Amino acid sequence: MNDYEIIELYCNKDPRAISASMNQYGAYCFSIAHGILGNDEDSEECVNDTWLRAWNTIPPTIPMVLKIFFAKITRNLSFDKYKATKTKKRGGGDIPLVLEELAECIADESDVEGQVDANELGRVINQFIEDLPERERNLFIRRYFFSEPMKVIADRYDMRENAATVTLSRVRKKLREHLSKEGYFNE
Repeated sequence: MNDYEIIELYCNKDPRAISASMNQYGAYCFSIAHGILGNDEDSEECVNDTWLRAWNTIPPTIPMVLKIFFAKITRNLSFDKYKATKTKKRGGGDIPLVLEELAECIADESDVEGQVDANELGRVINQFIEDLPERERNLFIRRYFFSEPMKVIADRYDMRENAATVTLSRVRKKLREHLSKEGYFNE
């Protein structure tokens, strides 16, 4: 079944939309959730919640790219689950590292909210990512969208872990400079 047909099932509130989504994108969404949560049970819960969120969102929202639509939902649900779990118990893992790495690029949340609309910030960051060379863009997305560990990213791109870390450090520095030029915070 193709994406258009799956979207039509959602639009018609046909329960087959859920099974079609699971068959087509279940493993993909699970890998996103598991990369963030590191737990099979919580990851499966987030994937199931993804289909519910899609059910409640389509329509009125009609996704341009269904795979990305599901990925964003799964990612957001997984981060919410991670935050909820973290408040109950303190733990390690890559998420605190990912958030710490990005913290140097983005101004304090209250400053951003006071200065600009979050949608505009998202547009500026998306444009920055689109303008990156392909390898840097892929490394950035793997680390900061999918929250993959550095070792996995380095292996995927046949790099040493240190080289991948240095590359991402340079990209974050460029992002910080770009956001500064756009007026999101002062250097």
